[in-house]
Amino acid sequence: MEAAWRQAGRGRGRARAGGPAGNGLCARSGAARPGPGRGRGGGAASAPGSGGSSLGASELSSQKKFDEIKKANQAAAKKFVEDQFSSSSEEDEDIEGKQGEILAKTFTTYTNQTDGDASELERTRQYVNEAFQSGALTCLICIASVKRNQAVWSCSGCFCIFHMPCIQKWAKDSLFLVSSPLTDDDFGKKDYPWPCPKCRFEYKRSETPTRYYCYCGKVEDPELDPWLVPHSCGQVCERVFKPPCGHKCLLLCHPGPCPPCPKMVTTACFCKKAKPVPRRCSTKEWSCQRQCGRKLPCGQHNCENPCHPGNCQPCPRVSKQRCVCGRQIAERLCASPFWQCEQVCGRTLPCGNHTCEQICHPGPCGECPRSGKRPCPCEKSTFFLPCTEDVPTCGDSCDKVLECGIHRCSQRCHRGPCEICRQEVEKQCRCGKHTKRMPCHKPYLCETKCAKIRDCQKHQCKRKCCSGNCPPCDQLCGRTLGCRNHKCPSVCHRGSCYPCPETVDVLCNCGKTFLKVPCGRERSTKPPKCKELCSRPPTCHHSSQEKHNCHFGPCPACRQSCQKVLKCGHLCPASCHDEALVKQTGMHQPAGPWEQPSEPAFIQTALPCPPCQVPIPTECLGQHEVSPLPCHSAGPYSCKRVCGQLLDCQNHTCVKECHTFTKVNGNSDKKKASPECSRCEEACTKPRPPGCPHSCILPCHPDECPPCVQMLKIKCHCKLTNLYIECRKITCADLKEKDILSSCKNQCPKELPCGHRCKETCHSGDCPQNCNQKVKLRCPCKRMKKELQCSKVREGQVSLECDTLCKEMKRKASEIKEAEARAAIEEEKRRQQAELEAFENRLKGRRKNKRRKDEVEVEQSVWQKYKNFIVLPVFGVAVVMLAWLMVYND
Repeated sequence: MEAAWRQAGRGRGRARAGGPAGNGLCARSGAARPGPGRGRGGGAASAPGSGGSSLGASELSSQKKFDEIKKANQAAAKKFVEDQFSSSSEEDEDIEGKQGEILAKTFTTYTNQTDGDASELERTRQYVNEAFQSGALTCLICIASVKRNQAVWSCSGCFCIFHMPCIQKWAKDSLFLVSSPLTDDDFGKKDYPWPCPKCRFEYKRSETPTRYYCYCGKVEDPELDPWLVPHSCGQVCERVFKPPCGHKCLLLCHPGPCPPCPKMVTTACFCKKAKPVPRRCSTKEWSCQRQCGRKLPCGQHNCENPCHPGNCQPCPRVSKQRCVCGRQIAERLCASPFWQCEQVCGRTLPCGNHTCEQICHPGPCGECPRSGKRPCPCEKSTFFLPCTEDVPTCGDSCDKVLECGIHRCSQRCHRGPCEICRQEVEKQCRCGKHTKRMPCHKPYLCETKCAKIRDCQKHQCKRKCCSGNCPPCDQLCGRTLGCRNHKCPSVCHRGSCYPCPETVDVLCNCGKTFLKVPCGRERSTKPPKCKELCSRPPTCHHSSQEKHNCHFGPCPACRQSCQKVLKCGHLCPASCHDEALVKQTGMHQPAGPWEQPSEPAFIQTALPCPPCQVPIPTECLGQHEVSPLPCHSAGPYSCKRVCGQLLDCQNHTCVKECHTFTKVNGNSDKKKASPECSRCEEACTKPRPPGCPHSCILPCHPDECPPCVQMLKIKCHCKLTNLYIECRKITCADLKEKDILSSCKNQCPKELPCGHRCKETCHSGDCPQNCNQKVKLRCPCKRMKKELQCSKVREGQVSLECDTLCKEMKRKASEIKEAEARAAIEEEKRRQQAELEAFENRLKGRRKNKRRKDEVEVEQSVWQKYKNFIVLPVFGVAVVMLAWLMVYND
């Protein structure tokens, strides 16, 4: 409570100080500053000190006095908090009723024109409501509340309300800052404006407020009337509507903007085609949505848009159009018929020597630009020359002013631009502190930095060689605004910063009702009273609680019965015990017998519901009998009997003791086994199909045995391959199918009498005797061959005899062989003769060399020796090829 009292004292101190935190304009305009102690509770804070001064006289009396002062301070702080942050419902109801009557009286003249429709009054109603609420209206200059009995001024742009002294001081300071750079001679010659602190709407010097008027400006110093809107005169507003329509506002003098004009006028649509209808003056412009149909600027098409205001849009269609010179045709928008083709005209000029160099243009080309009187380059002499000749230079000095603007060109008359000025001059820098001799065309800037203070009166210019006209400061201001939440985002400036433009919503607890206040006032503004029902979810398990309005703090405790659904399905009859207070024991152990026991602590916790005692008829697990049991302990039990349910095999029953019984797939037959029953482990004893040597692989089962899928090992027809076939395929197959199953699908390995292999796949029985294998049959001379079936050749049905060509080839071949035999005999004779002559030469001795020479001289050439061995085979091959060609052609 003492902390709340100190906080309340600080709040009173801030309210008295007026809050000029950011710029101090209100303080400079005459607002009182708090003295020592006023900002923190005044004299109440010194009471403990006075009690302490008398402590030395009597300890008992001083302690008693101190307690009395403490209680008084606590009571005062409590009362202040209640007055500041809460109010009785009766007072609030009286204030709300009074405010409703004033609003109804203010809007009566408007609603009479609109037949009770007040949908257009929401914005104005918000301004009026803020004028009634305490703390809602805040002066943005001093960040203090605007009271009913204070002189105010309202901006005509944003309708923001300021204290009269604050806005006067603001206007005076703004005008001083604008006009301060001017000299005494210029001061007062120009009417400089001053801006609104919020919307920057500019006012003239003559519009500086000097007197306190009502909102409509009819009454000066309006009286404080509790039955009127604060700062209102109570008369009809009669301000001209914006935009002006010829009518005036019908509301009583009010803050904020005027609502839209409610008068009814008869007006036609934009295109004037539809019949005029009566409409509100504020929405008198309307569209009939018919096609406009007005002729477009192109002069060819009509407007196809629906009824619209203003001029029609350009024609959107595309058409083929010629350029200005008429050479090219292109598809272009119908709205832009005149265009240039970007080609040079090229037509011959009247001189007959030159062509027009203009880009695509209308009309005649004009005279030749080189005809008539033409000046020389320096423009001192003129010449009358044909257009085919260039103008010569006159020989005089150029004497044109150079780029420096001081000296003239000293060259003779010449074509083209003049050169830069190269004369040496004494140049002074921009700041005027240094001089230097240098070429005239070069600028001269020194390195001296400007030490002048910029217009913000805080930072130096620091620009090199400054001319004295320093630029404005480009740094950010960064000073904390009066709201104490944001900093000034403007460029560094003189004087006070603009107020913080931000607004903050002060919300009720549920957030549906809010109050917009300037930034910085949200801490001291009382939250608005909300008429909505409390939307907090109940803290207990109930779905709803007693209806009450939105509020701060915890909701009242639940007094309903528990009515929780217990596990058994019954409702709990006890009172709600979700937030029961339970005594907490054993949390603090005394340090010794001298320590006094502390009061027991209570904690808020949820208690469980008591157990249900309702008797419930309960059936045993196996559904053999029914017995009554308490609800909290009721549950299936075993009656110790044998289950006796028919197992899934449909051949045996369950032998377990009474156990849980679960119905499967909605089965209502109590004699059928459940998943909890035992499983039959006997083997299947059902008879097997005829021919199957195997037993059933499944345990005892209710249905027929599945087909036997075990594999049988058999030999194929050719007795070479072992086949593995399912037993069910053999036992269920007929003779034809068994013959197919016994085949290995490979070629039969048996040999036919002709010696060839059987071409059939693995089959039963003997192989077919008709061999279709192709064999080659040759003639006796082996020259001719033919492919025939093996069976026909064996039976002697076909034969191949030699023809005349074969006989001729045989005769020629025999002749070649005889010739070869004769040549071989002759060669053998020559060899023997050579050996004999060599032997004789060896016997003669001296005449050896001579004989060798003679032998060399009479020795035959290679062709003479071997011509018979080369010619005869070649001739034989030629004969064979000729015979083959003859046979091939036949």
